[in-house]
Amino acid sequence: MLAADTTDPHAITLATSRGRRLCKTRHADGTATDYDLARVLDLDTAIAPDLDALAALLHHLAERRDTCVLRGAILANNHARGQRRLLHRDPKTGDAPTMGECARAWLALDLDGLPLPSGADPRDLAGCGAIARAALPTAFHDVACIVWATASHGFKPGARLRLWFLLSRALSGFECKRWLHDAPVDRSVFGAVQPIYTAAPAFIGMSDPLPSRLVTLPGATVVTAPSAAALAPLARPLMPFRPTPASSGAGTARYASTALARAAAAVARASEGARHPTALAEAWGLARLVARGLLAEADVARALDGALQMAGKPAGEGAAIAVWAVAHRTGGAE
Repeated sequence: MLAADTTDPHAITLATSRGRRLCKTRHADGTATDYDLARVLDLDTAIAPDLDALAALLHHLAERRDTCVLRGAILANNHARGQRRLLHRDPKTGDAPTMGECARAWLALDLDGLPLPSGADPRDLAGCGAIARAALPTAFHDVACIVWATASHGFKPGARLRLWFLLSRALSGFECKRWLHDAPVDRSVFGAVQPIYTAAPAFIGMSDPLPSRLVTLPGATVVTAPSAAALAPLARPLMPFRPTPASSGAGTARYASTALARAAAAVARASEGARHPTALAEAWGLARLVARGLLAEADVARALDGALQMAGKPAGEGAAIAVWAVAHRTGGAE
């Protein structure tokens, strides 16, 4: 595989451990063993030019408990065996970097604990994947993707999925972070050396409760990515948030109250099939106001729960969505 061009936009770096398990292990008593720590890895490159090839690769990697995926490119073939995942020289050991930033035409998006509608079955991976895709920005809604159930899906509440897409143009990790800053996804996977675990969990004394951990949702071939200019660094950095001066406290309170009212109205008016995604989107936006101390989590949960009930959903669903959004937007649960 090392003959492949590691900077090919459809290249995927494979990192294989030496005797370490890069998957979770689940036991019959309900406990779980986390991934092993793998300091040294062998690096290879695979090319997945289309979604079918990507799905085939992920099916193969599901059985490879010693292998994970990285976004970055291998710097040189002589850095490919028995190496650490280093983007920069280690100042303590002097070890040279082995990986470099590069643009990729594929995108893996992690949605962890995304609330599911009442009655949704975690074993219905296609159905859960469709709900997760609808929670993403509009550009993703009608695009084909691969839905991968992470090791926690079906064991912890909500949808715990990774959705794989192909893009209309290759994006750097920085561009992905800029574009998806307000999306309910884990942005750490956009890092060049961040492990993206692809192996199915190992089960001891029990069988996998999911009939499948990988399905493909149909749709358009690629996600239309924003232009390079739209995702370019700003001319000057964004100013950090500063509390509004006390003299304008009434105006700030009105702004937050208006935002909450508008969000609740949008949820209450949402049509069947759009109610849950609308609640997710509105909760994610309001969570930013909670993080800034402009709204109380309890008020957001109460408003969204009432609005979702008006739209025909059961009590408690809107509150669960609000709690999830606040926890994830303010750096809470994994």
